[in-house]
Amino acid sequence: MNPDHEPKPTGGSKPSRPAHVYLGERERVHERRTWLVVGLTAVTMVAEIAAGLTFGSMALLADGWHMASHAAALSITGLGFLLARRYARDPRFSFGTGKFGDLAGFASALILGLVAVLMAFESLVRLVDPVSIRYGQALLVACLGLVINLVSALLLKEDPGQDRQSRSLNLKAAYLHVLADALTSVLAIGALTAGSFLGWGRLDPAAGLVGAAVIGRWAYGLLRDSAAILLDVTPDRSLARLIQRMVEAEAGGRVRDLHLWRIGPGHFSAIVSVVDDKGTPPERYKELLSGLEGLSHVTIEVSSGEGTASPPGG
Repeated sequence: MNPDHEPKPTGGSKPSRPAHVYLGERERVHERRTWLVVGLTAVTMVAEIAAGLTFGSMALLADGWHMASHAAALSITGLGFLLARRYARDPRFSFGTGKFGDLAGFASALILGLVAVLMAFESLVRLVDPVSIRYGQALLVACLGLVINLVSALLLKEDPGQDRQSRSLNLKAAYLHVLADALTSVLAIGALTAGSFLGWGRLDPAAGLVGAAVIGRWAYGLLRDSAAILLDVTPDRSLARLIQRMVEAEAGGRVRDLHLWRIGPGHFSAIVSVVDDKGTPPERYKELLSGLEGLSHVTIEVSSGEGTASPPGG
């Protein structure tokens, strides 16, 4: 199925329901930039592994394999964008594929948390049992990594003018991955410089512990935000209150039940159950709510005080 076009009806019939496409406005731009960063990371990985094997540098070789894991983690972000677009009009997804990115963000948060745990463990081991450090080679690798990750972070940084609900957690996950690596490089450069000139060998693993703590905090925040969306937690309570106020104050109904959840970056869905003894049709309530920004899919059910329900307007 071509995701960029409506599926063609068979036998002269019309599609049974409209396509529910709730992707972010800059989804394609984010996807292209993500794959560009994956390519940049992969090229750096190959160069470092080749140089490490050629010159016998364990520092370059280790960072090359680290870049391999980094490219794999970023590929999850790219696949999230790709699959969301590929299946955007697939009728099997009742509310579209806008949550593919949030699922990818959740997986990336788990990987980021694992990285923090491994960093903390390795740093503690090196604090107890210090290893010999080749400061010149290690500094070269740290500086190279910092440059690559700063370029990647600039490519993945979202527009700061976007509101919180329109931002892609999938892109944020990729951004945090490269930012975590950049932070690690900065801490390593400082620690290695001090160790080289002052002989403070234990400063390097100490900096690793600080980095692990910061990265762990980022991972927790991303895990919390993506899990909330996947579990359909009400994303914007002020919007829920506004919907209730508009229904009750302007249309005269009484909200008996209201569900509001995010179905994609900048897109919300709402199901509103209204008690209305005047017999106001669901379409009137839908028309009333149609001007609310971000409210992309609304279902209204109207019933009288005796419990007789009108057909819902989806």
